[in-house]
Amino acid sequence: MASNRIWRDKKIILDSSALMMVFEFNIDIEEELDRLLGRYHILIPRNVVDEIDFLSQKGRGRKKQLAKTALKLLQRYDIIDVDSNLNADDAVVAAAEEYNGMVVTNDRELRRKLKEKGIPRICLRGKHRLMIE
Repeated sequence: MASNRIWRDKKIILDSSALMMVFEFNIDIEEELDRLLGRYHILIPRNVVDEIDFLSQKGRGRKKQLAKTALKLLQRYDIIDVDSNLNADDAVVAAAEEYNGMVVTNDRELRRKLKEKGIPRICLRGKHRLMIE
């Protein structure tokens, strides 16, 4: 388990699109988060892990391959339990609210939901950099 020092850092919640954009656009997500935030701690809701796992098995084409690669990346981060009855997007919102975190996503609909709730978003800008919304 992470030390208390780490848990004082800003909590960053990743959704499935964030995990896959790392490989789709060749972005070093940790370097970009360092540039934007300095100290942070990445959390991934188990619902997102389940969605990535499903896409890696049942997806098609490029999305399936991106999901397979993303499964390896997400092992580096802490997986958190959120209400298992929620879909992945709703779990991301719930996690951001519970941990007072920011969300990294490229999903337009999820960004809209987060904006309505006043949750800070980090998204891709120009296919090479992340920006805070």
